[in-house]
Amino acid sequence: MNCRGARLRRGQAAQPGQKRDGGVKKKPSCSTGTNGTVVRDFRIKDYDAVIKLWQRTEGVGLNESDTRRAIAAYLRRNPKLSFVAEKAGRIIGAVLCGHDGRRGYLHHLAVSKRHRCRGIGRQLVNACLAKLRKAGISKCNIFIYASNTAGMKFWAHNGWSLRTELRLMQIPLNDGRRTSRECPC
Repeated sequence: MNCRGARLRRGQAAQPGQKRDGGVKKKPSCSTGTNGTVVRDFRIKDYDAVIKLWQRTEGVGLNESDTRRAIAAYLRRNPKLSFVAEKAGRIIGAVLCGHDGRRGYLHHLAVSKRHRCRGIGRQLVNACLAKLRKAGISKCNIFIYASNTAGMKFWAHNGWSLRTELRLMQIPLNDGRRTSRECPC
């Protein structure tokens, strides 16, 4: 059949987007939004554009864990779980995603200011959550600064719940200090 529903004759070419039997070719799942935004795997070659986006985004805290080398290691440990959003060849959004075998974690979700409120952040998050589900992960956590009210609104609006009974504690491992309980082995 052609695009008007008539069956194709022997030797007649199918139209773009149409299979030879007249059916419609399936588009890649969830990779292109209606606004021309493409969500794809975060590759280390995206690092320079992504770090600039993160540096311009309020509520994203960067440190020694965000060097090119550290991000490359993170992407290797968590293959095909982190994503970027691209429009007209420019990166306009990014998110890191990983898991420990039990829980998923999202870090540094960012969308450029002029592209916000268009569903791009939600697309990035949904891509991560789909990959985590496929890996058998049943829950996902995020870390968010208490002062990041815009971020809190975004996450709450998208169904995330604040866990008020939990507090985050941390110890630096690369400061040269030995802890009193360090393993002697």
